Amino acid sequence: MTAKDEAKPPVVPGERINVLPEGIGEHGEGVARYRGFTVFVDGAIPGDEVLAQIIQVKQHYARARTLEIIRPAPHRVPPRCPVFGRCGGCQLQHMAYAEQLRWKTRLVGDALARIGRLGDVVVHDTLGAAHPWHYRTKALFPVGAAPGGGGVVVGLYARGTHRIVEVADCPVQHPVNNEILVAARELIGRYRYAPYDETTGTGLVRHLLARTGAATGQAMAGVVVNGRSLPRGREFARDLMRRLPALRSVVLNINTRRTNVILGEDTRVLGGGATIEDRLGDFVFRVSARSFFQVNPAQALVLYRQAVAYAGLTGEETVLDAYSGTGTIALFLAHGAAKVTGIEEVPEAVADARRNAARNGIANVEFLPGRVEELIKGADARSLRPDVVVLDPPRAGVPAATLEAIARLGPRRVVYVSCNPATLARDLSILHEHGYRTLQVQPVDMFPQTTHVEAVAQVVRTET
Repeated sequence: MTAKDEAKPPVVPGERINVLPEGIGEHGEGVARYRGFTVFVDGAIPGDEVLAQIIQVKQHYARARTLEIIRPAPHRVPPRCPVFGRCGGCQLQHMAYAEQLRWKTRLVGDALARIGRLGDVVVHDTLGAAHPWHYRTKALFPVGAAPGGGGVVVGLYARGTHRIVEVADCPVQHPVNNEILVAARELIGRYRYAPYDETTGTGLVRHLLARTGAATGQAMAGVVVNGRSLPRGREFARDLMRRLPALRSVVLNINTRRTNVILGEDTRVLGGGATIEDRLGDFVFRVSARSFFQVNPAQALVLYRQAVAYAGLTGEETVLDAYSGTGTIALFLAHGAAKVTGIEEVPEAVADARRNAARNGIANVEFLPGRVEELIKGADARSLRPDVVVLDPPRAGVPAATLEAIARLGPRRVVYVSCNPATLARDLSILHEHGYRTLQVQPVDMFPQTTHVEAVAQVVRTET
């Protein structure tokens, strides 16, 4: 046998194999070992015994689909959603919730050890949601032509594709968001709006936005269009608001670019106001269409309280809140700090943050518009010497140059709020190289029924 033969994968496309998954992949697949080879099995979870068929073979792994569950795992449960497995929105509805939490804790710990090489960090058990269904307060539903050209289809993308799976009652969405979906879909058909075709760049309606305040019940609907206007737009808004009394805002978002970015930069009001309100703890927040606001407010409260605890504030500290969004974390920090400065790229979110601070009577905060990556490098020039830096970046994490600039500012503590364990581990490792040590990490389950997990890390400057 040659070396080439020895490196040949032990499976071929179409082959049927029996496997016992022992892990979970990024997209919720069962991860199994077959003759020493990694196989990702769609539809399987750890503890299952499955008959699977190989559908793709790469040099170091293969992908398979489940043909039969020979023996189900003890924690396997029936999924609630009729399109589970076809829709890409959820990956773990077939796993008992307690088991989901256990795997999310392991996911965070594995990333810290494997990517960040931070094996000595304490990773606490994931804090689960009291209500793991109907928790999402924001949705962006893609709009397309129904197969055969027979009308409009609105729903969610199938995993790994831009093929739209029709959805009527998503079990993780707030019920009002589902009502917006159903009513708006019917009106789009009645008004004969052409659905967008991303292969040709033609058509008008690209996405529907649905947003509901969990504490207030106020709702917003939005139509994202490939054009400068929506014909009979105000009439459309009136019809929609008559059907749904919870609606306080109907907006039009303009996005004429050939891009996967959903929202454009121009948003106009068609009916009602430009914002809705929601509450987190004792605070009231005004939220616009493009503003970032956590989609699971109940768990956001858990997350933010953990961030404040890790900040260790005594009332005398200056705090820099990077990627501050609509100011949610900043307001929570302000009660315990001397001053909080937030930095946020989206102008509408900065405006919302300033209004939110005024609305809640918080005077010791300021919000600066701009990219964190650019403004943080000018912090020395403004004599900003924060005692604590709070980071809440997008999934891509924080650029290395920005982390280096933060380290040069010399804060005593860094609190890192992450929605991606991989980039969290990478960034904590960079901070470690610049004189900081991660003490502990608390995962928080913001997205039940999915593989996503948020985490809060407590980082301190190493004394020299």
